This record gives sequence, structure tokens and C-alpha cells, in this order.
Amino acid sequence: MESLTRDGLPATEVLLSFDDNRLASLVFGDYDQNLAHLERRLGVVISPNGNHATIKGPRETAEQAGRVLKTLYTRAKAGASVTLGEVDGAIEESNVQRSFFPADNAGKASFEAIVTRKRGPVRARNAAQDAYLRQLKRHELVLAEGPAGTGKTWLAVGHAVSLIEQGVVERMVLSRPAVEAGERLGFLPGDMREKVDPYLRPIYDALNDFMEARHVERALQTGMIEIAPLAFMRGRTLSNAVVLLDEAQNATSVQMKMFLTRLGEGSRMIITGDPSQIDLPPGQRSGLIEAVKLLSGVEGVGHAKFEEGDVVRHDLVRRIVMAYESASRREREEREERLRAPMSEIPVESDSEGLKRTLSRERPR
Repeated sequence: MESLTRDGLPATEVLLSFDDNRLASLVFGDYDQNLAHLERRLGVVISPNGNHATIKGPRETAEQAGRVLKTLYTRAKAGASVTLGEVDGAIEESNVQRSFFPADNAGKASFEAIVTRKRGPVRARNAAQDAYLRQLKRHELVLAEGPAGTGKTWLAVGHAVSLIEQGVVERMVLSRPAVEAGERLGFLPGDMREKVDPYLRPIYDALNDFMEARHVERALQTGMIEIAPLAFMRGRTLSNAVVLLDEAQNATSVQMKMFLTRLGEGSRMIITGDPSQIDLPPGQRSGLIEAVKLLSGVEGVGHAKFEEGDVVRHDLVRRIVMAYESASRREREEREERLRAPMSEIPVESDSEGLKRTLSRERPR
């Protein structure tokens, strides 16, 4: 049943019918919030009625919305949860599938996924995460850089848990530079684990997402999961382990070289960080930025780069990151423009004006 939209584009109605009312309600979401989100993202109108849904809008987007709902229904049937994030992921997946240039995704039915006992399959939510998971499965060492909220650390922990549960590795080693973000915390009380806990809290949160809390605690006690501050990694060889270095942008060049050479037989290494949030003292180079440059093209090393548009944490977080990135980009462009400007265009003050400025800055004795 076709007509024209307000803009004169071909429009159509797509009718969907699901077998299970309960699963259909999970796909639609509480108070149909998933349908409302899908409407906003694709610019269609969806009318639910029991286990039926009618989608109205431009032909391409209406058919795309239908494919998204069918994908979500299949996942709900397999026992997966259907959240707003899953809706976004299904939309991004459908965008890749109908790409005009699908050479990089030829033969791919869906985005890559990691499977753990607690959560079941966890699928990538955009093309950048999909490429990241493919790098993790293909390479022994993966460097991942990008802004906060893109899922770098969360997916890395999930992949590490899946490797342990599959028996690919025997243990997990978690490390992070102990660098404060702009403030001095002083000495922290307790043993080594208690001192490092505040810095590794994001990794603990991700572990509890992918493993039962009692299993996490038992693994920490038995050494299957080890907390190792970056400063104490020297001299070790880590074999049959998956090693994760988080917040790697705060590792110095010397620390990064030391950490990279800890890789032993049968091990995997994942290094994540955000080059835009470096907390090192002025004058010190970030080991992550240097490693990405030096190891580019080295066999066995994978590299995943996320942009501000790949943020999946919350839509507001994505807009915040994009605002900061835009401001930084404008500053860089203005600085480069000043450097390119010929000297004749730079205003030169007279000797008297320079003397007045110098005297005005002198403090009275």
C-alpha cells in the first residue's frame, strides 16, 4: 500500500505480526518506548496493536524499521534483553547491511558478538565496535583509542571473560596507571589491592556485568583474576593470560615499552585509552600515542579507533564529547592559521608602546 510523503517521497505501510505476545511486548518496550525511540531515529510512525505493528513512512526507512523489529524479536526469542541501546545497535547494523559499498562487510549477516555465561551473546552496537571485536578475535595485541563512552574497556573485559570461560587462557591480569585526574589524592590506606581499587573501579564494574559477583570474588582470591599496578609489572613474563591495560594514555613511553614486552606464550594483550584525556605532567609523552605510531603495520598488532560519533553510553554523553571535540578542533585550526599567517600581517607595536606595557607589569617596591 503506497502513497507519497509530505516531501513527495514514495511512502508505504509495512505490516508486522509476531507469534508471541510476550516477546512482542518486550520488543516494543515499556509503554512502547522502544518503538518511540525507533520512530525518532528513522522518522517513521509505528502503530502497535497487540502482537501486530504497522509502520508508515518513506519506503526505505519503513522497510528498515521492519527489519530492525524483526532482528530485535529474534534476539528476544533467544533470551537477550531489548533495551534502547539494543535498538540503536540494531539500527546501526541495518545501516551497514544496506550500505551501497558493503565490501568490508560482505557475507556478514550481523555485527560480531561476544558470549559469556552470565549475559549470553553481547553484540556490537555500531560499525566501530564491530571492527573492534573482529580485531580482538584476530590479533594477539590490540590497541584501542577513542573518547569515553565508546565501550572500549567494557567490551575488552567481556572478551577477556569469554576467553577464560572458553579455556583459551588461564587467567586475567588487569592493570592501570595510578595517575590522578587533575587532583592529588595523597597516600591511600590498605594493602596493594585496596590502594589500586579506586583506579580499577570501572574494570570491576565491567567484570560484574559479565560474571556473577561470587565468581569474581573467588577468581580474585585464587589468582585467576589478578590486579597488577603498572609500576609493578617490570621483570614479569605473562604466559597463558589475557592482559588488559586501561587508561593507557597516562602511561609514559618507558612504561608502555615495559608493559608491551611482558607478553608471553599463549597470551593476549588489550590496551585501551583516550588520547584526549591525558593526565601526565607537562613534558611527558603519552605511551599510547607513541605505541600507536610505532606499531602501525606490525604483524600481529591490531588497532581500533573510535570517534565521538561512536559513543554508546548515553546520547547526552555523545553530544558532550562532540562539543568538546569541536572546540578542540577550532582551537587547532586557529593556531594553524596564525602559524601560516605572514609576518607582515602580524601587528607590530612601537617601542614606546612596548615600554609602556613593560612598565605597567612591574610591581612597585
